[in-house]
Amino acid sequence: MPDLITAALALPGLWWLALAIVAAGLVRGFTGFGSAMIIMPAASSVLDPFAALVFLTVVEFWGPLPNLRNALQVGQRRDALRLLAGAAVGLPLGLWALSMMEPAIFGWTVSVVVLILLVLLMIGWRYTGQVGRRTVFGVGGLGGLLGGIAGIPGPPVIMLYMASAKPIAVIRANFLLYLLGIDLMMLTIFAVMGLLDPLAIMVGVLLVPVYMGANMLGAWFFDPGAERLFRTVAYIVIAASAILGLPVWS
Repeated sequence: MPDLITAALALPGLWWLALAIVAAGLVRGFTGFGSAMIIMPAASSVLDPFAALVFLTVVEFWGPLPNLRNALQVGQRRDALRLLAGAAVGLPLGLWALSMMEPAIFGWTVSVVVLILLVLLMIGWRYTGQVGRRTVFGVGGLGGLLGGIAGIPGPPVIMLYMASAKPIAVIRANFLLYLLGIDLMMLTIFAVMGLLDPLAIMVGVLLVPVYMGANMLGAWFFDPGAERLFRTVAYIVIAASAILGLPVWS
């Protein structure tokens, strides 16, 4: 164990990961989304593809736990279960596609996918069709696919829910339950496949307190009147992370 801690602390790029974790926690605590879009470009530039996903999952799993009880009370569990049922189909397909990728291609894929999704979020693109059971299942499947390929399962669900008439409290609760379910699926699949990289786990464990502290600070700073400004800053941080995470800088 001490050797593993030493190896984690000596990981090249650890400070870059820590900086991304702080930014991601602040954004997630304030807006409720965007953390994976900040973390994954940084992680993909420091760790190999599956280790980057293990790291993300370990860190992200702990973030929403303090708010889980409230999410179970406020959220619509059936909706969350439909999303997760779709993700259960899409996630293995995404991980299979990831297994076919070279690390450099993975780095490009993560950054390009993040930038495309960021543009869609910034221009306010929303799903305009009927939000029925099949649609929710399909969006969950797309989220699972993107989660497996690039570690970014959230934006398709964000874009779906922002088009709905659901109260914002319900949307945030459903989203929290969905992401927590995705993390549990990831950890289970990685364990079954023997992909729980010990170094990635240790780096994640070491940075969990940083992430949770940044989450709480972001939530403390939350001010509905300043949301537009903060979202603008969040978009800039996400874009910077994606651009700096491009393999061209390696």
